[in-house]
Amino acid sequence: MVVFLKYISTQRLRVLTKGVLMMLLDDRKMRILRAIVDDYINTAEPVGSRTIARKHELGLSSATIRNEMADLEEMGYLSQPHTSAGRVPSDKGYRFYVDQLMEVRQLSLAEMESIRSAMEVRINELSQLIRQAASVISQLTKYTSVAVTSHKKKSSVKTVQVVLVESGKALVTVVSNTGIIRNELIRISDSITADMLIRMSNMMNEKVNGLKVDSIDKGLIKEALLLTGLPDDTLAPIYTGVNNCIRQIESPNVYHEGAINIFNFPEFRDVVKAREFLHILDEKEMLVNLLNDENTGKDKITIRIGTENEIEEIKDCSVISATFSVDGMELGSIGILGPTRMEYPRVVSSMRYIQKQINKEISKLIGESDGDKD
Repeated sequence: MVVFLKYISTQRLRVLTKGVLMMLLDDRKMRILRAIVDDYINTAEPVGSRTIARKHELGLSSATIRNEMADLEEMGYLSQPHTSAGRVPSDKGYRFYVDQLMEVRQLSLAEMESIRSAMEVRINELSQLIRQAASVISQLTKYTSVAVTSHKKKSSVKTVQVVLVESGKALVTVVSNTGIIRNELIRISDSITADMLIRMSNMMNEKVNGLKVDSIDKGLIKEALLLTGLPDDTLAPIYTGVNNCIRQIESPNVYHEGAINIFNFPEFRDVVKAREFLHILDEKEMLVNLLNDENTGKDKITIRIGTENEIEEIKDCSVISATFSVDGMELGSIGILGPTRMEYPRVVSSMRYIQKQINKEISKLIGESDGDKD
C-alpha cells in the first residue's frame, strides 16, 4: 500500500512538473515568438511557419516551427485568425515580448538632434512646452500623442499681477512655481488707475506668494485688496479674476497631436473603430485618467497593452507613457496611443529621450523664471 501511494505521488509530481514546464518558454519558443512579433509589427499580416523558417535563421524546419507555434497558441501567447493559417501575437504575447524579448533601438544622432532642436525653441510656459513635446514625438513615431499637465494639487503661487489694458479693462496673470501661467481679462471700474493696480498686485503677493494653490481662497485675496480702502463692489471683479486664475492652475491642460495618424494602420480602417478612437481624443477627463495613472512611476516608462487598459474604449490599443518632473514634483505626463501592433522598441527609445529633454527644458524654464523674479 505504501509503495502504491509512493508511486501515485511520483506520478502526480511528474504531471505537475510537466505542467509547470509547459507554462515556461524555452529558448526555442522565445526565439520563435520574437520573430513572430517582429514580423507582425512590420507587416500587419498573420505569420506562418514557412515565413519564419525563410526569413529568420533559427536553424529549425518549418514543421518544427509549426509545432512550436501550436504550443505557443495553446499557452496563450499567440492566436489564429479564422481566415488565416498564420498566427498573430495576443496581448499576453506582446507583454512577454516587451518584458523579456524586446531590444530597445537606440535613436540615431539625427533623430536626437531633431528632438533637441525642436525642444529648445524659446518657450515661456509649461503648457507650451508639453504641447511642443507632444507634437515632436508624434512626428517622430508617426503615432497619436497625448500630453497632460498634472492634476495633483502640489503647485504654489509664485506671483500675481494685474495690469491695466485700457480704461475699464485689466489683465490678471497668475504664475505658479511650476511654470504654469493663467490669464483672465476682466472689466474694472473706470476710476482704477495703473498705479492702483500695481499697489493691489503687491498687496496680493504679500498674502499669497509661496502658498499652496489649494490653501488659497477668494476670502484671502479679498482680505488683501480691502486694505486699499476701496469699496467691495469696485474690488470684486479683481479678486474674482485672480481667484479664477488660481483655480485654473490645478486644472489640467490636455493636448493631442497626430490624430489622423491612426488611419495609417489597417486595424483602424474600419470606420466605426476609427470613429471610436477619435471620440476618445475629445474626452478630456478620459485622457487625464489615462495618463495620470497611479501605476505610472516617476521617471519610468509605462507600457499598457490592450486589455491591460482600464478604459474600455482603448482595449484594442497600447499606451506608452512617461511622466515629467522637476525636484521630485510631478508636473504632467506624455503618452503615445496606437494599435497593440506597435513598434515598441522605437517608441520606448523615443519616449525615454523626449522625457529627458522635457525634464531638462522644465528645469531651464523654472530657473529662468526664478532669475526673472530676482
